[in-house]
Amino acid sequence: MSYEITKNPEHLKGIVENLPASPGIYQYLSTEGKIIYVGKAKNLKRRVSSYFNREHENGKTRVLVSKIADIKYIVVETEEDALLLENNLIKKYKPRYNVMLKDDKTYPSICVSNEYFPRVFKTRKIIRNGAAYFGPYSNVGAMHALLHLIKQLYPIRTCHLPLTAENIAQKKYNTCLEYHIKNCKAPCTGLQTHEEYMSNIHEIKEILKGNTQEVSRSLYAKMQALAKELRFEEAQEIKEKYDLIENYQAKSTVVSPTLHNIDVFSIAVEDSTAYINYLHITNGCINQAFTFEYKKKLEETKEELLALGIVEMRERYHSRSLEIIVPFELDLPLKDAVFTVPQRGEKRKLLSLSQLNVKQYQADRLKQMEKLNPEQRNTRLLKEIKEQLHLEKLPLQIECFDNSNIQGSDAVAACIVFKNAKPAKKDYRKYIIKSAPGPDDYASMQEVVRRRYTRAIEEGTPLPDLIITDGGKGQMESVRQIIEDELHLHIPIAGLAKDNRHRTSELLCGFPAQTIGLKQASPMFRLLAQIQDEVHRFAITFHKARRSKRQVQSALDSIKGIGEKTKTALLKEFKSVKRIKEASAEELAAVVGNAKAKIIRENLAE
Repeated sequence: MSYEITKNPEHLKGIVENLPASPGIYQYLSTEGKIIYVGKAKNLKRRVSSYFNREHENGKTRVLVSKIADIKYIVVETEEDALLLENNLIKKYKPRYNVMLKDDKTYPSICVSNEYFPRVFKTRKIIRNGAAYFGPYSNVGAMHALLHLIKQLYPIRTCHLPLTAENIAQKKYNTCLEYHIKNCKAPCTGLQTHEEYMSNIHEIKEILKGNTQEVSRSLYAKMQALAKELRFEEAQEIKEKYDLIENYQAKSTVVSPTLHNIDVFSIAVEDSTAYINYLHITNGCINQAFTFEYKKKLEETKEELLALGIVEMRERYHSRSLEIIVPFELDLPLKDAVFTVPQRGEKRKLLSLSQLNVKQYQADRLKQMEKLNPEQRNTRLLKEIKEQLHLEKLPLQIECFDNSNIQGSDAVAACIVFKNAKPAKKDYRKYIIKSAPGPDDYASMQEVVRRRYTRAIEEGTPLPDLIITDGGKGQMESVRQIIEDELHLHIPIAGLAKDNRHRTSELLCGFPAQTIGLKQASPMFRLLAQIQDEVHRFAITFHKARRSKRQVQSALDSIKGIGEKTKTALLKEFKSVKRIKEASAEELAAVVGNAKAKIIRENLAE
């Protein structure tokens, strides 16, 4: 469409008021006459009216409504008809504001060609020439295993000769190597009848449909009949085929063979993307398995997304399964199909398998995207922290505090800063505790927090989005008293506690504090452990440096006649007070002279 439409609110109002209260689909058009959204409705009038008679919270929906210049609709008889029509129109017009299937790869299928002597081969092209196609197969390995089984069971031709009854009768062809190595029975020369060949093709099609049990029963009956006629060599050939198909079936079966012709769907949603997994079960085996990615456009619910995926995939793969297993109740009217939400048993096992597949696909896609864009990983971790701690915004700046002292001596504290989930070392700060009496960790923490954020307020520097204490409920409360009660700031506070092996064990948040479960192998846990280890390292390093400096000062500064220059020269030469004590008079005299060497030895020897 290329014509222009003048946007007229009265025109839209007139269409909405005259819409029928029946099932159908509606199309929103832009001023350029382009379809920008297609939707389905049980009641067209009620559904379309909802877009215009209230304020929408979602920004994307508000933008869509602002761009609607015209409305078209199609009335249908049933909700299922509306579903199918909506799906077809979305695929045809690809409207900007509809959920779109991200389908960037073509899965291979198995083709049984439409020839006098059909061939069986892998293909990615579907040509409507009467050939039969099975699949597609998302697991290429499973498809090759199936082709290998067929090759072992049936000597089907692989050549591209134009075999016809006339050509064979005229003896136009000769046997080839495939015949001599027993991979083909040479139908091209009349050594295999058309009837026998087509019988094999029929059985191949049944296997490709997943009906291995039927083929297995047929082979078993043939084997028994040949054995009764004492045709043991032929019976043995049939037995070898029977064993092959039984072995394949045993490996393929995931639930009881009584579960037949069932579709299984599950969904995982993250931000603007949804992943939907589809399994088709035949005689207890997974006959088809796919996971597809959908791009959300208007904050659709997971129920809406899964409903779209079910309609799309059942149509695409021509499924007529009478039962559909799903993870939650759906308001989706489909003829001749019932929905099941299993709670236990083998059907629950199938749903769990589908959910496992969709989660694995989601994890793989995330890893691929994070390799291309490492910042995306950090954003995802911050979103996870935001959700777990129920924060109002992403914790783009996290600050963590820790104290360090030995029985109250040389008490220090440290603050580290992580920005966008990465250490911002230029923003790290060290603090010498001034007012806290003795080994009082709570008072020390309060002093440091007060000093840091009082200065931040005075200087107008950015405040953190999250404060983490290296400690449990007591440390969190001491920080809260300063942040909220004294400074009147609103900054979320969390605590990281360690186990008896001094390893990060739990995350606390809220008042009263609640424990947040952490999976120890998760990226979020590793980030929090990194923050806790980093603040501990920074505080300990500062404490050691302070203690070492004090010890040096107490040993040399107390000696009368030894000034700063002399002390610096001694430490430069001997590196430590211990080595100065162990040095001989001659070694000391070589640095500071005989008189000072004598004074030093006398004082350090005491």
